[in-house]
Amino acid sequence: MSTNRPSTPRNPPIVLVPACSKMLGHHPFQAAGQKYLDAVRLAGCLPLVVPAAQPEEVDALLALADGVFLTGSVSNTHPRHFGEEVHDASLPLDEARDAWTLPVVREVLRRGMPLFAICRGLQETNVALGGSLYQAVQEQPGFMDHRARDEDPVDVQYGPVHAVRVLPGGVLHAVLGLDDIQVNSLHGQGIRRLADGLRAEALAPDGLIEAFSVPQSSGFSLCVQWHPEWQASANPVSRKLLTAFGRACQAWRAGHHRHEDDDLAPET
Repeated sequence: MSTNRPSTPRNPPIVLVPACSKMLGHHPFQAAGQKYLDAVRLAGCLPLVVPAAQPEEVDALLALADGVFLTGSVSNTHPRHFGEEVHDASLPLDEARDAWTLPVVREVLRRGMPLFAICRGLQETNVALGGSLYQAVQEQPGFMDHRARDEDPVDVQYGPVHAVRVLPGGVLHAVLGLDDIQVNSLHGQGIRRLADGLRAEALAPDGLIEAFSVPQSSGFSLCVQWHPEWQASANPVSRKLLTAFGRACQAWRAGHHRHEDDDLAPET
């Protein structure tokens, strides 16, 4: 049966996609959005959805992987991880995801494994490395409201909302070759203090950091606040971002899993 989803090449890089905790009825589930999995496939990689991992499982999971893809989510990173109380108790949290993604971010970057992070993923990466967040950007003087309206159709929510200025000399500018791009905007939290050692890659018109990289990591790293996974196959900017991530994952696989690929090669 045919689908419109991207196909995955033979022996592709494996990319870990952390799941989010969800309650469906009376039962807890671990889930990942289909659009993120499709984006990983568009990058030429195989997504592996990982439920809330235990500390003793992390090394085994990373040994399987060639990259990590941190998704967006309706949930927020718990503010206790940057020394604050919860500002709005009506907003969802996901402490099960926090418990393993925050230390995993640090380990992935220490190893130089490719990392691509979207929205919540950008926020949790900044927090994992010692940065902090605004819990409600729209309440901060001088900042715009970066949230989408729930009453709008989904294609309007994920449509272009504002420009971001791509800063010269960074990863994002090298990948895109553009000085500014139009992005969607669906977030309430945002970066207050960028963690030490991180490099701002793009700014919103109000000055909010919309992308950053991790120069001290030896591998590819890029974290963006917008949602490039939305209809990515039809978006040239999204395709460039995912292609860059996919190539980095392929390079990691070639350097770390070459013998496994040789074992899987057909006999001649």
